[in-house]
Amino acid sequence: MPTEKKHINIVWFKRDLRLQENEAVFNALKSDEPVLLLYVFEQLLIDDNHYSQRHWDFIKQSLVDLNEQLEPYNSKVLVVHSDIIAAVNQLLNKYHITDLYSHQETGILVSYERDKSFTRFCKNNLIDWHESINNGVQRGLKNRDQWIEKCNAYFEIEPLPFNPKKGQLLSIEEVDQLATVFTIPSLKTDLDTPFQKGGRTTGLKYLDSFLEKRYENYMFHISKPELARTGCSRISPYIAWGNLSIREVYHRAYHLKKTTANKKPLEAFMSRLRWQSHFIQKFEMEHTMEEASINKGFQKLKKEISIQYQDAWKNGQTGFPLIDACMRCLNETGYLNFRMRALVVSFFTHNLWQPWQEATTHLSQMFLDFEPGIHFPQLQMQAGETGTNTLRIYNPIKNSYEHDPKGTFIKKWVPEVQDLELRFVHEPYLMTEMEQGFNDFKLGVDYPFPIVDIDETRRKASDTLWNLRKNKVVKRESERILKKHSLPNRKFS
Repeated sequence: MPTEKKHINIVWFKRDLRLQENEAVFNALKSDEPVLLLYVFEQLLIDDNHYSQRHWDFIKQSLVDLNEQLEPYNSKVLVVHSDIIAAVNQLLNKYHITDLYSHQETGILVSYERDKSFTRFCKNNLIDWHESINNGVQRGLKNRDQWIEKCNAYFEIEPLPFNPKKGQLLSIEEVDQLATVFTIPSLKTDLDTPFQKGGRTTGLKYLDSFLEKRYENYMFHISKPELARTGCSRISPYIAWGNLSIREVYHRAYHLKKTTANKKPLEAFMSRLRWQSHFIQKFEMEHTMEEASINKGFQKLKKEISIQYQDAWKNGQTGFPLIDACMRCLNETGYLNFRMRALVVSFFTHNLWQPWQEATTHLSQMFLDFEPGIHFPQLQMQAGETGTNTLRIYNPIKNSYEHDPKGTFIKKWVPEVQDLELRFVHEPYLMTEMEQGFNDFKLGVDYPFPIVDIDETRRKASDTLWNLRKNKVVKRESERILKKHSLPNRKFS
């Protein structure tokens, strides 16, 4: 007689690479069934042009960290190169599987389509797929009428512990045996890079150092391209890939706020944590904004694509030192503070007059903390194509003087101008021929001329977008968007 298959539950890790404060893990461990922890490197995501090697390395480092945390439990994550349906189908050959747990992912279109296919697969194989709410984002909402109440209730729950029963997790030996029937990717990565390293252990170090001292300068440094590198929390990659949850970070900050005399920077930080969930909720409710303007009236806006402009922007060769410093810094380190992100998108969409869609993949590949639910709503907002947000066209020169007054950031990333007089560090194109000679510096050779006229392109963009906002379709869409996405009282408790 055939041997009866062993019954197991599966936890499918996606963008929730942590054991603690993980509802999928917590719920799977509620039962008495053995639990297999699974991560799948899916070719459909590896091939997608929103991702790059820095993301996969961060994930691999996170998995290595997970396995180190699992050593005391004599377990590890089964990490395979497959698609999820093929992986679970293979596991069904050996095990009886009726329950699979994961978090509810607000991802890009290909992951959304994958989830629909996996839902059908689970139904056909009598598997109950339990998806847990992620960071307060609710699926299936038509508007925001009850969202704040639901979100507040989610955030009030104490972070969930990780307490598996003895022997409940599949053993290292059993996972290694399973691995023999799969293609197993190497988890080795180059650690000698300027990128933040993945994993909960490292994420907690960033959070600890921020809440111990660094938060005190949060409000003063948040807009400064150089000071933000230490004045901001720097936990965004750990939130994006799920090494940390918004809820646990919020609880840590909330408890600190009770005892510290310096409450305002913590309040500002906590507010931004909650707004993170708000923006991802937008994308959850209207995922078409991945490819098209959320306001259909702006879909008629036609911009002539310039590969020359785009390449100059991507490579930090626009002739505007702050823009170039930002892009070079982002390309090399994967990080840029929020205001500078808004600045480079504004420059791309307004001054270079390029479609925001043309910026999506380069920026997503460069941002180590690429989060779809933040990425696409923010791109459209900075491009001025929502019809509901204030039109902001950032002046790179004004921002340069205000946020990098001594040129510290610019000199670091645009060394071509580091020896120039300070005003020329900000505006090298103001140098006369004689001044170029005195400085042994030649515009167009040592550093490019500005590729556009800032004032002229700003006027064109402003006039075009403000006129378009008077369009009937834009107005109608703006009303629809506000009705669907606006928060009833526009603040959190």
